[in-house]
Amino acid sequence: MPIFKNLFPYVLCLLLTTHSYADNKDKLYLVEDSVIKIHTTSVTPDYLSPWQLSSPIQGSGSGTVISGNRILTNAHVVADAKYIQAQKHNDPNKYIAKVDFISHYADLAILTIKDKSFFKDLKALEIGKLPKLQQDVTVYGYPFGGETLSITQGVLSRVEQQFYSHSNSYLLAGQIDAAINPGNSGGPVIVDNKIAGVVMQAISAGVAANVGYFIPPSIINHVLTDSKDGKYDGFPELGFRTQSLENPSAKKAYGLKKDQTGVLVVKVFENSSAAGKIQKNDVILKIDQYNIASNGTVDFSETLRSHYEHAIELHHIGDKIEITFMRKSKVLTTQLIAQKNENRYNLIGQQQYDHIPEYYIYGGIVFVPITQNMLNSWGMPQVNSGPFHFLNYKPEWTSVNKQQSVVALQVLAADVNFGYHNINSWLIDLVNGKPIKNFLQFCQLLKANKEEYMVFENKQGYQIVLDHEEAMKSEKDILKLYRIPAIHSVDLFPKTKK
Repeated sequence: MPIFKNLFPYVLCLLLTTHSYADNKDKLYLVEDSVIKIHTTSVTPDYLSPWQLSSPIQGSGSGTVISGNRILTNAHVVADAKYIQAQKHNDPNKYIAKVDFISHYADLAILTIKDKSFFKDLKALEIGKLPKLQQDVTVYGYPFGGETLSITQGVLSRVEQQFYSHSNSYLLAGQIDAAINPGNSGGPVIVDNKIAGVVMQAISAGVAANVGYFIPPSIINHVLTDSKDGKYDGFPELGFRTQSLENPSAKKAYGLKKDQTGVLVVKVFENSSAAGKIQKNDVILKIDQYNIASNGTVDFSETLRSHYEHAIELHHIGDKIEITFMRKSKVLTTQLIAQKNENRYNLIGQQQYDHIPEYYIYGGIVFVPITQNMLNSWGMPQVNSGPFHFLNYKPEWTSVNKQQSVVALQVLAADVNFGYHNINSWLIDLVNGKPIKNFLQFCQLLKANKEEYMVFENKQGYQIVLDHEEAMKSEKDILKLYRIPAIHSVDLFPKTKK
């Protein structure tokens, strides 16, 4: 599987093969003042010691002035940023900026500048259309290797669903044959002086050469529309999963004729939009007006064929989506309401940013939910760089009764936990015989416990047993000894209104 990297300092950025563009020189100058350099100081949490932060990191990226005195850039440029500055082309001054709206799922962010004079004489660029295949595009930005604006050109070679490395979301992306350099992250892909995309990632060197990706106008416009009320809704989810249905025997088994195509439903999630309307082993034939091929793709235009999920992503939360499906050789239709994406229903959710890690210390044992952030701290999914048994949780779906998994991350050695000092990354399935639904419920069980002992047990039957009274008495001494500010993360228990 190709390894993608974000296009930001300390990662990779897009520097397109430069073509001759002397004839377009005047047009290029019309855009360059609208391209902004973004400076950041970012601090990420330490998910292996969740009460502390890592060291600050200085970085930079690119952005573009759009309507409303705003700057469009990548979410990964400003993720976990504590201090942001914006700098105009040929201007030595830097201006304080802040994030006005962010979609980590789509790797896009909108910035505002406190000093409105920043936008004086700057032209806001419009969002244009998706370029045609083999069409020349121009990329602007501030890659490493210099301080001034870089203007380069390339050719659009492919448009299809791709995994966005920042969030591992599966969205439409444009591909440009290109050489790669850091610093262009968030910079615009320009066609006819309009934004035809936002540069975001590339395939690692050694896997493929000269392959870079940008976020296309349909995704940009979706995020801009979402931002209008200042409330993040994100991209929709219907609550079912499918597999391709290309095998002739499989098609026949589920009632499809030779000229019929679709995808097989393998999972319908509880409490989802599809629950009660779509069933396992239904065959999805159409989404709205788009016929689904047996490999799961649809024709969106004469030149664009991509995964059917794009037909869902074109909608906003609350929209009605028409589904045509086959059940026991009978063709049926139904309408599903586009719902908020619930972490794609994976037991280990998506990478989170601008987020305080959750933890709870009980009897000197540090308990945390299993998250993608924690796995990334080990360099997962490489088996030799972290607890490989966590990989078994990657493909598991959530359910009403199981929304998160909990792990005993490490033991802060003390008398109360003697005999368990070497335990680390130990999965917990039961607390005093009660199954764990999510991390909050797990912590509530600890906080409200009235039993003499707390018994933590995994699926294999192995146990950690602590004296509850001793565990409670040891809290202050353990926090003082290991210089930890609090027994649990600040926002773990939601405040109730009086």
